[in-house]
Amino acid sequence: MGKKDKIKKKGKGAEKTAMKTEKKLAAKQKKMLEKLGEADISEVIARLEEEETRLKTVSEEICASPPTPRSNFTLVAHPEKEELVLFGGEFYNGQRVCVYNELFFYNIIKNEWKQVRSPSGPAPRSGHQMVAVASDGGQLWLFGGEHASPSQLQFYHYKDLWMMSLKTRKWEKINAPNCPSARSGHRMVVSKKKLFVFGGFYDNNQSYNYFNDVYIFSLESYTWLKIHIEGAIIPPPRSGCCMSAGLDGNILIWGGYSKVKVKKDVDRGITHTDMYSLIPNKNAPESDKYKWVSTKTNGYRPLPRSSVSCTSASNGVVYCFGGVMNVNEDEEDLDGQFANDLLALDLNSLTWHLVDIFKKTKIKQKDPKISAIDTLGDVVNTNSTTTTDGIFTLAVAGASISAPTLHKMPSLSANRRSNSLLPSPRMNAGLCVCKSVLYVYGGLFEEGNKQYTFNDLYALNLHKMGEWKVIIPNDMNAHDWIDSESSDSEDESKHSDDDDSEEETESDSEMDTE
Repeated sequence: MGKKDKIKKKGKGAEKTAMKTEKKLAAKQKKMLEKLGEADISEVIARLEEEETRLKTVSEEICASPPTPRSNFTLVAHPEKEELVLFGGEFYNGQRVCVYNELFFYNIIKNEWKQVRSPSGPAPRSGHQMVAVASDGGQLWLFGGEHASPSQLQFYHYKDLWMMSLKTRKWEKINAPNCPSARSGHRMVVSKKKLFVFGGFYDNNQSYNYFNDVYIFSLESYTWLKIHIEGAIIPPPRSGCCMSAGLDGNILIWGGYSKVKVKKDVDRGITHTDMYSLIPNKNAPESDKYKWVSTKTNGYRPLPRSSVSCTSASNGVVYCFGGVMNVNEDEEDLDGQFANDLLALDLNSLTWHLVDIFKKTKIKQKDPKISAIDTLGDVVNTNSTTTTDGIFTLAVAGASISAPTLHKMPSLSANRRSNSLLPSPRMNAGLCVCKSVLYVYGGLFEEGNKQYTFNDLYALNLHKMGEWKVIIPNDMNAHDWIDSESSDSEDESKHSDDDDSEEETESDSEMDTE
């Protein structure tokens, strides 16, 4: 009895210590916010949501210029028209964060941007998810996301679900019980009239939590369901992963990013490279019972990276673009190497291809019915070496069979300036397919302490697989980066014990929201 009592007391002591630490951090943050003159973020969100209710009519305005540079937004294709739909996102200039709830429609035929303002819509956010469905003339479904205060000292995470009718251009907030907890960096796909939501994270700048739960929202009954996982296999928690609806009703997830505590005030980032398939109970297809299965892929083996843009095409292929790979990582510094390569995953064979569009390649198509995936073998590097590490069987692209080496991720500065016809290396870009054309918009990359945010637009015909078409060129001077002010703010907060942890949290938050 005495021993158990001691264990209980020890546990209560740990809880009290944690509570004291949280209160101490909260008090320090409150002082810093008062010094900056920044309001509590909950009050800011309440004010923003009230402002949305003041708008009474739908308005549409043709834009003289494209949307401003941003990352962590959503870009989807209109289910019936040759249009792209962009919502939200964020922009950081080195001193302040701006978060948006702007809704833009891009008419591909007219090469025209239009901003739509609708009454009582979602508040500004980034790191959310949005999908388009063809029901009732077309609908947009949006869930979750986060709002960062200008100083990045405060974060507010959403757990709201929204639907916009593309016919009426009006938003509707869907209030259904049993929804996922507040989060951003999650992933959402639609399959068989259901929305599947997986993963994400919650971070209030004092503590954080990563998720690996799965929720389903029925587009027919408008109800949430947290599924029951059968079996011992469960993907580790993560945010910013890739997610796709499989051809047989399964849901695939792979990659992503998470953090773990190494020691007090020190976190370590983990870039995941595994793949899993979520499979429904075939004996009871309408039940809440599913199981995860570890999945192996064939073909080219992508290098580990996070914040990858991902989209599915109607030809049974998933396309992935860009991302960042952490290099030279230690407890204080973290450097990222950015990519601008295009990968294709054939869902029929679960085979990866590296799509080589750095050079013109003529593809001989004998059969006009040949799909884009059938021609991928002609546009990837033809010489390859097959090897295995016991987990993956892979074809390593390269010119020499005698010297098997993994494809080297493009250099940040070299590729950015070497070919203006290619999207430069970046992470958290918008990626979608409309009428067999792949579009890449915006995103960001870092060079030293400087961060570039884009609003360029590129298109690639997936049937011809020729060259990227530049619709909006990359402008490296699209915005200014402010160094001096950020340095001053760091000097002002020198006396705070958790300066370093705040800087780490800011960097990690940008990574998490993909």
